[in-house]
Amino acid sequence: MRSIMVLNAKGGSGKSTVATNLASYYATQGNKVILVDLDPQASSLDWLKARPSGRSSISGINGALGQYRVPRNADYVIYDTPAAVRGAELNALLRRAQSIIIPVLPSPIDMRAATPFVQKVLDNNRVARKEARVALIANRCRENYNIYHQLDSYLRKVRKAPFISVLRETQNYVRAAERGLGVFELPPYAVRKDLDQWDPIIRWLKSKRSQPAA
Repeated sequence: MRSIMVLNAKGGSGKSTVATNLASYYATQGNKVILVDLDPQASSLDWLKARPSGRSSISGINGALGQYRVPRNADYVIYDTPAAVRGAELNALLRRAQSIIIPVLPSPIDMRAATPFVQKVLDNNRVARKEARVALIANRCRENYNIYHQLDSYLRKVRKAPFISVLRETQNYVRAAERGLGVFELPPYAVRKDLDQWDPIIRWLKSKRSQPAA
């Protein structure tokens, strides 16, 4: 069973968008997927409620209610985490993850907030021992903005955590979310650029670089 966690202490960084699209991808590949929503806002569970019948099945768990169990026969477990997580709560979350994706938005406030948070994640004992692996992505980016280039430069300087992709700001994610879908389930001609941006994320998650050291 693979466990993938989307994590950032800053609210509004697009964690639910990344988590639901990951769940959509793995489900369309024929996997048994569990989406665990740890955020009291329950955005990922709301997405699941909108998912039409007949689409690849994804099971949801409301982890914000407290104790929960993930079925052992799951192929992939995707965790959507709340904002403002730190200290003991952060360490408890990281114990559940094999692969951690941290999305960062192209704004000075988000970059400044991400710096100490990413360092705390990297300093976690499990991460330091390579029992969990971390990668960074830039999210909701407009390439013509100067701040995009600042974010690109910032992410590439973070030590011990690869910067693996940039996801653009596009209405494709909004259209998909409204229908309980991921961009992988929209017509390919409409989302070709988005799928290209997801490709390095999927490749990283498939690689040994994203998995616990043996």
